[in-house]
Formats: sequence, structure tokens, C-alpha cells
Amino acid sequence: MQNPRYGLVAYVNSPVGEFVENLRRELHPQTQHVAAHITLLPPRPLKGSESEALQMLARICEQAEPFEVTLGDMQSFIPSTPTVYIRVAFGAARLQELHDQLNKQTLACTEEWAYIPHLTIVKMPTPEAADRAFEISRERWRQYSGPRRILLDQLTFVREETPNSWVDLAPVRLGGTLVSS
Repeated sequence: MQNPRYGLVAYVNSPVGEFVENLRRELHPQTQHVAAHITLLPPRPLKGSESEALQMLARICEQAEPFEVTLGDMQSFIPSTPTVYIRVAFGAARLQELHDQLNKQTLACTEEWAYIPHLTIVKMPTPEAADRAFEISRERWRQYSGPRRILLDQLTFVREETPNSWVDLAPVRLGGTLVSS
């Protein structure tokens, strides 16, 4: 890609992440390679180098303590985009605050849509397919009995290699170190 896009995500490696990945595999097998994640910075070009972006991420994130989020209801972005997601109920304000702190300088971007903290289930090819996926997802989520809390203690800086194919560039831990060097 000539002008790659970058993002910042928190991977969800827990039972709820497994639930999302299994549901995505069922609803839209072509996207099964996408790991469950909460996006902090949606796709954007950089206003500088990757190195500058990483330095900024490290500087801001070392001041941010790890925190928990709790997932709420199943929702969709239809008709804006054919995407089904789980809303972040508790911790959404903290995600919004961190998003706003990071959406500056090298990572600044005027985003297409307002930032809404969420865990994406699937983006479907059409609104009709998204409506069907939403109904199935809502029922599966209602039946899900596992934990709905997620500890966010590490983020991952990512780059789009080809359209809708992302590669991890670097982990970014939240919080300062416990032992000084």
C-alpha cells in the first residue's frame, strides 16, 4: 500500500473474545482471520513516522493505568455501516478519554464517524445481511453466560498491509513500570 493506515487496538484474549471469534466465523467466514478487539484509534494515516507514533503512544500510555471494561448490549451501526457490535457499558468514558488523548500530533485524524467504544462482532457486505447477523448475534449474546468484563492492560499498534489485512507492529503497555531501572 502506498499510504498505509494505522490503528490502535486492545485484543480480547478471553472467553468473550473466543465467543466473538466463533460468532464471526459462523456469520461471515471470510472475516474469521480478524482477532476479537476493541479499537482505540480507528484506521488513519500518520502525520509523521511509525517511530514518532510509537514514541507518542508509549509516552501517553505509560501514564494511563490499566482498567476494566464491561460489555453491554448487542447493537449495530446500520444504516451508517453494516456492522454489528457489543457496546462497552462500563469503562466507555475511560476509552473515550484515552482515544482523545491519543488522537493528536502524529496520530491526529478527523474520523469519519464519532468514536463509540465497542467490540465489533462483524461487518457484513450489505445492510440486509447485517440485519440477519444482528438478530443471530443478539440471541447468542443473550445466551452467553461467560464473563463480560475485560481487563485492558496492553494495546497493539497495527498497520494495514493490504485492504482489511492488518499486521501487529508493537505492543503498548498501559501504566508505568513497577521497578525503576
